[in-house]
This record gives sequence, C-alpha cells and structure tokens, in this order.
Amino acid sequence: MAPVHEPVMVAEVLQLLEPQRLGKGRGGVFVDCTVGFAGHTRALLEAGADRVLGFDRDPGALARAAESLAPFHDRVELIHADFRELAARLDQRGIAAIDGLLADLGVSSWQLDAPERGFSFRADGPLDMRMDTSQGATAADLLRDVREEALADLIYGYGEERFSRRIARAIVEARRTEPIVTTGRLAEIVRRAVPRRGYQRIDPATRTFQALRIWVNRELEGLDTFVRDAARRLRTGEEGNGGRMAIISFHSLEDRIVKHTLRELDREQGLVTVLTKRPLEAGEEETDRNPRARSAKLRAAERR
Repeated sequence: MAPVHEPVMVAEVLQLLEPQRLGKGRGGVFVDCTVGFAGHTRALLEAGADRVLGFDRDPGALARAAESLAPFHDRVELIHADFRELAARLDQRGIAAIDGLLADLGVSSWQLDAPERGFSFRADGPLDMRMDTSQGATAADLLRDVREEALADLIYGYGEERFSRRIARAIVEARRTEPIVTTGRLAEIVRRAVPRRGYQRIDPATRTFQALRIWVNRELEGLDTFVRDAARRLRTGEEGNGGRMAIISFHSLEDRIVKHTLRELDREQGLVTVLTKRPLEAGEEETDRNPRARSAKLRAAERR
C-alpha cells in the first residue's frame, strides 16, 4: 500500500496565496518549494494556478509527486533541488518574478513512517535521516566522529534538550564499544541517559532525533537567506495585488527565523507586508484528523 501524507492547512494556504486572483491564461507562476506528495501543489492547480514549479530534494517524493500530478503534467515542472537553490533555479528558467510561493518545512508522514529512512525510532532501521538519499553523510556517519562537546551543543541548540550533555556523553561512550548505526540502538542510549521523573508526554529520544535530523539536513542553515530570496522574487504590484508567499514551520527554531526575517523585510526594508500578525494554526477539526498538524505554524507576506 502506498504511504499516505495529508498536507497541512490547505484551506489557509489557498486563502492566503489566492491563485484564483490571476485567472486562467494570465501566466500565474507559483512555486511549491517542498512538493512532497504534491498535496499543496495539486490544490494550487485546482484553485487556478496556471503553472507550478515543484522543488524537493527527496527523489522518492518527486517520483510520488509525478504520479499524483499526472493529470496536470503540462502545467507542472518537478525539480530535484533544495529550496535554498530557488534563485539559481529560477534564473536557469528565465523566470524573473513569481506570483506565489509555498514552503512547507516539515518532514512528511511517509518519511517519518518509513523505517529505512531513519527519521523515527518507532521501528528499528538504519540511522540515515537524509532527506536527499542520493548524497551527503548519514546520521550514523556524523555520529561516528563528532566531538562530545559539539554533539552536546547541537542537541541542546537544535533539540532544546536540557539533558544534552548527559546524552552526548552516553553516545560517545557507547560508540567506543560499537558504532551506532540503527535508530533503535540510538533511542535506547538516549532513553537510558535521560532521568526518569514520572509521566513523560513525549519519548525521551524525541528531541535528540529532531536535533540530529536538523543537523544532517542543515535545515536551519540559510533559511533566512531563502526567505529573503523568495520575497525578492515575488511579483510587485499595487496594494493587495503583489505576489504572496506562505511558509509553514513545525518547530520553534524555524518559526523564529521566518518571523524575524519577514519582520525585517517588512519594517526595515519595506519589501513586503506581513499578512499574518500571528502565525495561523490548524483548526481543531484538522488536528483531530491529522495530529501532526498540531505543531504547524503558517506565516505569510505580500510583495509591495
């Protein structure tokens, strides 16, 4: 059975990006920077977008997206690239300005649920964690040589884990005996290192796995530059008619970068108008149906 991934906050994305404003034949070009299984892209096309460029660094996601978007093949171009390559990829295609942009920064359900990808400890699998499995070091590769102090710092910084030093020490001690190459072994090492104090809402390994995933995929590196590049590529227009961008983040570190960068582009540079005073969140009906939407925060801006 094919894996299922439900895109988050589709109604809110469409309300903010408004692809129907342009109308058929007006040349509206949109970019889905993290196309995944193409749920958002499909919604944009059905709502009136004339053309969508879909970026993803996961070859498996692009293959699935191609299947899903087959009925729209003449209006979609799928691109194997990191969203931070936005400016260069648009230049290659001679596209100076776009009408709308979406970036869903979360890891998709099918990636999390596939043991062979190594994102989750729910089932034992190879400790990979790469979004682009065609290149780069795996989490196992990076854990093999990283210094204890550096590991503690990144677990604290990226995972906001207060027991980061204990966890880093336990990982370094464990790898002296045997390399850590599976999600199950890493999770057990972390759980043993974290003190047990009554009821725990989340698994003790959760924050460490999040930190390692961010590290492996460089998720925060260049995010502010990407937001600036995206804003500059939006079509200019009169008030209420400029190109729009929407960014969905799933943890506080991403959201903080997006918030402050959009604020800078609005208040200091006058390049965009922020459309969301506070981030939009998924409604109760959606979170009941799709619990992973609970942590989603959506921010949007319009080019002046």
